[in-house]
Amino acid sequence: MTRFAEIYLSHPMLADGAMGTVLNARGVYINRCYDELNLSDPGMILSVHEEYLQAGAEILETNTFGANRFRLSRYGLGGKVREINAAGARLAQLAVEHLREKQAGEAWVAGSVGPLGTRLEPLGKTGLDEAREAFAEQIEVLAESGVDLLIVETMPALNEAHEALTAARAAAPELPVVVMVTVDDESDCLDGSSPAHAAALLAEWGATVVGVNCSTGPATVLTAIEAMRGATTLPLAAMPNAGMPRAVEGRNIYLISPEYMAGFARKAIAAGVQIVGGCCGTTPNHIRAMRSAIRALDEQAHVQVSGAAPPPSAETPPSPLAHRSHVGSLLAEGKFLTLVEIVPPKGIDCSQEIEGTRMLARLGAHAINVYDAPQASARMSGQTLCIQIQQHTGIETILHYTCRDRNLLSIQSDLLGASSIGLHNLLCVTGDPPKLGNYPDATSIFDVDSIGLVNIVHRLNHGLDIGANSIGVSTNFTIGVAAHPGAPDMENELRRFAYKVEAGAEYVITRPVFDLRLLEVFLERIKGHHIPVIAGIWPLTSLRNAEYMKNDQRVSMPEEIMLRMAQAETPEAARQEGVKIAQEMLAAVRPYVEGVQVSAPFGRYSTAAEVLAGELPAGVVEMQA
Repeated sequence: MTRFAEIYLSHPMLADGAMGTVLNARGVYINRCYDELNLSDPGMILSVHEEYLQAGAEILETNTFGANRFRLSRYGLGGKVREINAAGARLAQLAVEHLREKQAGEAWVAGSVGPLGTRLEPLGKTGLDEAREAFAEQIEVLAESGVDLLIVETMPALNEAHEALTAARAAAPELPVVVMVTVDDESDCLDGSSPAHAAALLAEWGATVVGVNCSTGPATVLTAIEAMRGATTLPLAAMPNAGMPRAVEGRNIYLISPEYMAGFARKAIAAGVQIVGGCCGTTPNHIRAMRSAIRALDEQAHVQVSGAAPPPSAETPPSPLAHRSHVGSLLAEGKFLTLVEIVPPKGIDCSQEIEGTRMLARLGAHAINVYDAPQASARMSGQTLCIQIQQHTGIETILHYTCRDRNLLSIQSDLLGASSIGLHNLLCVTGDPPKLGNYPDATSIFDVDSIGLVNIVHRLNHGLDIGANSIGVSTNFTIGVAAHPGAPDMENELRRFAYKVEAGAEYVITRPVFDLRLLEVFLERIKGHHIPVIAGIWPLTSLRNAEYMKNDQRVSMPEEIMLRMAQAETPEAARQEGVKIAQEMLAAVRPYVEGVQVSAPFGRYSTAAEVLAGELPAGVVEMQA
């Protein structure tokens, strides 16, 4: 046990407050890299540390919250991780040395490690191994510089906290590690985890102290801490913001008073907190008031509550694929699947779509895949059209679901709602950027891409929300993804496909196939993944349509097909030639794949039916497009 551990286990300790708030009050603009000030203005950083010590802080956090390669690279400082962290540790140590020289007390230096500022897999593009390397790079410098402990703080997600903690345990096994998550208005972690679940996992992963910092203020932090107390016997830490900033005469001001923070300190210690402090908005005045409150408490007010951490939330596995939906049963039985892809209307009248799918259902098509705002266009929601099709025609639908317009909360809400109203087939895609659509200035969200979306659906299928909390039952979705056999960067396409399968994809629908050779190569490259492949079939309608598919959609289009479409003398002849090409392609791919998806270009459902004529048992019925 280190000397620091002996101290914090014997009585509650007071940490410092915000660094950025004080620097901003001294005229440092928020667009500056505050960590870099360790090098360019060390005197200012040292003076802030000393001011906190004078206010009664016993733990000083180094000015290194954002000193990792990801955040520093935004300022062109990615190569100065070592230099900035070493300087940050030295400045805090120098402030403590000055305190000791004055015989004014004892204090300890904590290496501050904040989040990387990038979303990690499975919901983001930064790999867990990359995250761990970045944390290790920073933590190794802090440990070598002689900090007394590490504070991993403001963690938005448990997977990121896990990588930081793992890196800390490997780089500095002898140092105590405080790990703090941040919570929302309802005192839940930002990835949806409950504080109790977070505390249990952090304890299991090897944290020395667990807790909550930042967030929306003392009240939410205290609620989260009380939940953690019942989940672990580890010491707790609590360092809230001084509330949420309010705009006052053009400035963002934190309105919570030092007296309120002092009251929080008393309540937190009564709840079993061993390390208390402040985050954004807290100043030396807040810390001074908290010190006075702590001094007034009985030194034996340290509360230890026994009890083992609860087990992680129980999963509810999904039903076998064959029992989830008609599409799932056909996939499970190995039957050749016939799908038709349609586009929602631009208005509120979906009668043409209803009639078209009713005809396809009558002919024997297995399911309808409904696009979700293709080409970032404003259309009726795919989810709404899916449920209307199922209600009016009886044919099953596949909801083509994109990440472009939805944050993590909306995605989860949508999917829970879709399952509850009987939509059980999904095609998970990232989505086209708004600049491709008719409202190019519209904003996009992309909290996750298709890989992250599959991970979310997979969790829901196991009865867990994105925070690993039980939702009671499985959503029972069949999970589909998209792939592009003719992608310009095939290695990246294959890598992403592998990630999708690993995340939980159960079938794949390809983009339209016009070049059988490319499909064969693609199938050979993915044969180890063992999920059904549905080949996309697009009936061309004109030479212009072929040119669009080749150039705008980046679909490989052999010159032979371009020539055949160019030789069609009338629009109807071109349409018929497009149907013939699609029929030939369907016959060519059939031995290699588990099904086909035929598009209904420009709402021409009879065209899709013509292409499928040999596959649909009832034959083709004429219908006006």
